[in-house]
Amino acid sequence: MTAAIPIISAAGIETAAMPTAVLSTHTGDMTGFTYRDLTGDLRPFAAHWKSLGIRFDGIYSGFLGSTEQVEIVSSFIDDFKDGGTVVLVDPAMADGGRMYTTFDSGFAKEMTSLCKKADIIVPNITEAFFLLGEEYREPPYSKEFIEALANRLLRLGPPMVVLTGVSFDDDKIGCAVFQNGKEPFYRFSEKYSGTYYGTGDIYASALLGAYLRGKSIFESAGIALDFTCAAIKRTFEAKTDTRLGVNFEQGLGDYINRLGG
Repeated sequence: MTAAIPIISAAGIETAAMPTAVLSTHTGDMTGFTYRDLTGDLRPFAAHWKSLGIRFDGIYSGFLGSTEQVEIVSSFIDDFKDGGTVVLVDPAMADGGRMYTTFDSGFAKEMTSLCKKADIIVPNITEAFFLLGEEYREPPYSKEFIEALANRLLRLGPPMVVLTGVSFDDDKIGCAVFQNGKEPFYRFSEKYSGTYYGTGDIYASALLGAYLRGKSIFESAGIALDFTCAAIKRTFEAKTDTRLGVNFEQGLGDYINRLGG
């Protein structure tokens, strides 16, 4: 959320945050972090916003810590989505062929139900397999395989699917974008060695900000990829501790310019 709020705000969009938990740091390769679950606050948040008559141009769901939280977000979408609301779901639950340790197949089924309510979903390839209830297949992948995988995701219900972590060779990595009735769109950038935590949040946030500013899903995906990969490059060249995130802040000015100021 500390990435989502400044990125979406930089796009000129007012944000209203509903935190599902508060942690002292990212959890990747970290020990001793603090964690406070806020599940009990989510429904009161929604009820208060509803009493104020607030409406949203976009609803963005990121990491959710339990099936109960998924159910609450699903109800939130039912209550607040109208004809002009864009719903983006980042089904953050797996990577590298494995579910995160706190999740299981039951959680994946709940997340699949949530994705059916979305306009845009942004899974990585591992998450795509679990959303479909399929056994993970190790890379390499062909373009035909990626497109068949994405078409199965489209059949779940969301009209737009953005697959991240797509790579057809060792030097490039990027995204593949699919929209019902349109030709697939691919965008790649240089691949850097190492693990860069939080880049999925950065990518989804930059994509949604661009889309809400009137860019097409294809333009938005490209802008988000360029923004995210530039942040990774800055971090790689600075040789800073990647557990503390990547340097996206210095790229916010470029991001604003890409959106038209």
